[in-house]
Amino acid sequence: MMESLENLKNNVLDQISQAADIKALDDIKVAVLGKKGSLTEQMKGLAALSLEEKKQKGQELNQVKVAIEAAFDDKREALAAAEMNAKLAAETIDVTLPIRDEVQGRIHPVSKIYEEVAAIFGEMGFEIADGPDIEDQFHNFNALNTPANHPARQMQDTFYITNPESANFDDSFVVRTQTSAVQIRTMEKKQPPIRIIAPGRTYRSDYDATHTPMFHQVEGLVVDKKTTFANLKGCLYDFVKAFFELDDIPVRYRPSYFPFTEPSAEMDIGCKKSKTELKIGAGNDWLEILGCGMVHPNVLKACNIDPDEYQGFAFGLGLDRLAMLKYGIPDLRTFFESDVRWLKHYGFLPLDLSSMTGGLSGQGGSAR
Repeated sequence: MMESLENLKNNVLDQISQAADIKALDDIKVAVLGKKGSLTEQMKGLAALSLEEKKQKGQELNQVKVAIEAAFDDKREALAAAEMNAKLAAETIDVTLPIRDEVQGRIHPVSKIYEEVAAIFGEMGFEIADGPDIEDQFHNFNALNTPANHPARQMQDTFYITNPESANFDDSFVVRTQTSAVQIRTMEKKQPPIRIIAPGRTYRSDYDATHTPMFHQVEGLVVDKKTTFANLKGCLYDFVKAFFELDDIPVRYRPSYFPFTEPSAEMDIGCKKSKTELKIGAGNDWLEILGCGMVHPNVLKACNIDPDEYQGFAFGLGLDRLAMLKYGIPDLRTFFESDVRWLKHYGFLPLDLSSMTGGLSGQGGSAR
């Protein structure tokens, strides 16, 4: 009897080792350990044996059963791993393959303009500064000499966020309406001379062809002991020439009002307008492009800078608007619609890098 059990075990173990897949393995298991399996039938025969024979034969059968079940478990694990590896191999994507031209990604025009502006002002010695999108009212309004009754602080124009630690409206946070708040944070941390630009996202409650609730701005700040309006004009004139890649461009400054600058002005550039075209440069028309002015003494005082010793100039312009002007994009809302066709038309190839030496605009999208 011992020999027949040993033969049974060896036969079953051999079948298990040769099983090609999990289904074949399950069929062998049913034939051996199922209700009518060969090992199960032998275990049923224990009832007809004497007590001593039953004890000895039971131990032998149990040892064989344990060995067979362990072999089943090991083989099942090996077959499952082999099936998974085969599936993974069949579904493998070779990421080293070159991409196809028709699905190549494009750089968004706003990202491109950001690079161009940073390249131009970087050549002038400006540093890039950054700050939080969620601001307190001191940095967004108060320190910028914006009075409590100013229209920009009205709820129909500004997104407010309740301060969970205070029921006072004056303690509410705002989603920043301008990157001028970065200028305040810079002046708080750094003593003059200061020369920075602050590009980033800003937010206002507005939505039409030329306005969106979220848009991009860049603001500049220079503070030193001998900073004048002439320095401001020279800086901005050099910028627009470099940005629009023109040797000469007509500019003019119109008096304006901003609470954080005094005097304040809006800068216009020359252009030629028609019903179907806007051409930047020499022409009989003017186009407003940015606001600017000399930093108000109250702003310097709010940042603990002595206005009797230091003065500065500041300016701000919209990156989205610059992209619309330079690359002929008619509707600002399309910037944020995630339309791949639009991006393929107006976007830039990844290697179209912006630099003052290598050129700002690169090759651009396929339509230009």
